[in-house]
Amino acid sequence: MSQRQTPPLPPSLLAMGPIVYIGTAIWFVVAVVLTFVDRGSIYMWTAWSGGGLGIIGALIMVWQRQAGKRGSKAAQRID
Repeated sequence: MSQRQTPPLPPSLLAMGPIVYIGTAIWFVVAVVLTFVDRGSIYMWTAWSGGGLGIIGALIMVWQRQAGKRGSKAAQRID
């Protein structure tokens, strides 16, 4: 009985950009809707916080990608 090698994941499943960008956009859409529907609720503030953290995450991804292109040894790269 030989062990089979696990095939590598396709690049579309490794791409974090679309997940972060779409998730951040969803947080902002929910935040805007809740701002008009349920102003001042904890859900509205949670949605705004989720959008803000999504922007921070996207900026970190861009920063890491640029560092990887520069060849920085501290950059995190997915090969």
